[in-house]
Parts: sequence; C-alpha cells; structure tokens
Amino acid sequence: MKVLISGGAGYIGSTIASACLDGGITPVIVDNLITGRREFTTGRIFYEGDIADGALVDQVFTEHPDIAAVVHCAALIVVPDSVADPVGYYRANVAKSLDFVSHLLRNGCRRLLFSSSGSIYEPGEDFSVDEDSAIAPQSPYARTKAVCEAMFADIAAATDLRVLSLRYFNPIGADPQLRTGLQLRRPSHALGKLIEAHETGTPFCVTGTDYPTRDGSGIRDYIHVWDLAAAHVAALHAFDEVLAQRRHYVINLGTGTGTTVTELADAFNDVVDTPVAVIEAPRRPGDVVGAYTRSDRAARLLGWKAQHSIGDGIRDSLRWAKVRDELLGDQP
Repeated sequence: MKVLISGGAGYIGSTIASACLDGGITPVIVDNLITGRREFTTGRIFYEGDIADGALVDQVFTEHPDIAAVVHCAALIVVPDSVADPVGYYRANVAKSLDFVSHLLRNGCRRLLFSSSGSIYEPGEDFSVDEDSAIAPQSPYARTKAVCEAMFADIAAATDLRVLSLRYFNPIGADPQLRTGLQLRRPSHALGKLIEAHETGTPFCVTGTDYPTRDGSGIRDYIHVWDLAAAHVAALHAFDEVLAQRRHYVINLGTGTGTTVTELADAFNDVVDTPVAVIEAPRRPGDVVGAYTRSDRAARLLGWKAQHSIGDGIRDSLRWAKVRDELLGDQP
C-alpha cells in the first residue's frame, strides 16, 4: 500500500510515516515545511509544497498513481496562536483543506483519513466524551477542525469520497526509535513546559486552577504519539470495512483515562531524578477544561487500543529532548 500524508514532516505526520514504513506501507509526504522539518523526510518520498497547490498534488498522483489513501495531517495547531490569528488559522486549516480535497477528487482518490481533534467536544459532567457527545469547540483552532469535519461530510455525501475523521486527544512522547519527535525546542503544551522547567531549574506553571475538576487543573487524555501512529496504520487496513455502509465516520483516539495537569506534573516528577517545583498561574487565551474519551469504538472497529502509559510518554519525550538539538540543529 502507498499512502499520501499531508503534513508528513510534522510531529504527528512524520511519526505516522514511520509507523507506516514499519508496517510495510510506503508514505508519500507533502509538506510546506512552515512547521515541519526536512530532517523528518530523510529517506522518504517527499514533495515540498502546499496542499492547496493543485499542480503539485497532480504531480504527486501522476508520479504515484498507486496511492490508495490520504492521511490529512497538515494544519496549524497552537490554540493561543489561533486566538491571536483566527484569519490565518481558518485560511491554513479550512480554506486550504477545501482546495486539497478538490485536488484529491480530481485525481481519483477516494479514501481520506482526517486528523481531527477531541477539542471539538463539549465535555460531559465527568469530562468524558464519546463520538456522539455534543460538539462545542472553544477556540478558533478547534472550530477549524469541526468546520473541516462538516465540510468533508458534505463532500462525501455528494461524491464517492469516503472520510474517516480520527479525533485525537493529547499526544505526548516521541517515536521510540527517536526518528522523529516534537520539532519545537520549547513547545507550549504542558509536558513541553515541564521539560523546559526541568532543564532550566525553574518552576512549572499550572495554567488555570479554577476548573471544576478533582484538583482544579484542566483534564486531558494524554496519548503516546506512537500509539496514535499505530491507530492510523490500523485505520488504513480497516478503512473499507469501517466505511462499507457509510460515507463519513468518526473515531476517538485516546487512552480512555483522564489525567489532570497537576497529575501530569506528579507523573513527571516520578520519572525524573530532580523534581520540578509546581506553581499556579492564570488560564491562557483559549484554554479549556479539557476532556477524555470513554469510547471503545477504536477497539471494536480498528482492533486498536493504546499500549503506552503516561510514564512511557514522559520518558520518550525526555529521551527526544536530549537528542533533539543534535538531530535538528539550533533552530527553535
């Protein structure tokens, strides 16, 4: 099988590409390298360019007519940035996705896996959700994912495109072989800030402690990125069966366990030799209480469930942080 991965030079896309290679699937990567890294494409079929570039997409399919499916990971993903620049986020995530799917249809591609997000949900009273939970995105970033899902569903209803939207929760960790990991030296999410605090000897700020959770901090479903990648391989193999009677379907990808940010900090301190001090700070723009998935749909339909613990994700993130500069250089 050959698969086109948009955004395949980014954190998640490149890890999916590694899992594909390990599983005998050949990835073809398209990435404009705005946030992705060229180093993550080494030894892989790679086209540098934008998903909205119809001529480029046409070239990819002309040179690889055996592409069987597309994994659409290309997107901007930083919530506070989306609050500050909603125009840029809607252009990159929605407008370009519409262009991209039109190019796919023109080239006869009929299988699309879409990288969606658990951030589109309205959490239940216990902060858990399943695929039938209400949709209530709370940031421009999350709304771009919800809009894309609805857009793809409409297109699938009117064409022979079939779409499987995989709603991710909170990826952590790195490829266990350290081929790829978070490309940013100082990522803005909680685990990235914990690693930064550990490296610099400064306190870790829990941003937001007035949520109605068990300890007041936000709650997340932290899933190892390698488990996430494995789910995509399973979804590629199960795609036709899952969508045999449907045009569009959604599957949550998470561990099924809610972990608060304070509990994440505790888990981090259980792993490292020198504990990080924890202090409280106000919420950031776009921050939400969070959610975790209670669904077993991925297990039933894909034969998949997460295998790695939060401790595994923390350890692999720390291992990646030690080699990141050597592999990617001095760029932030």
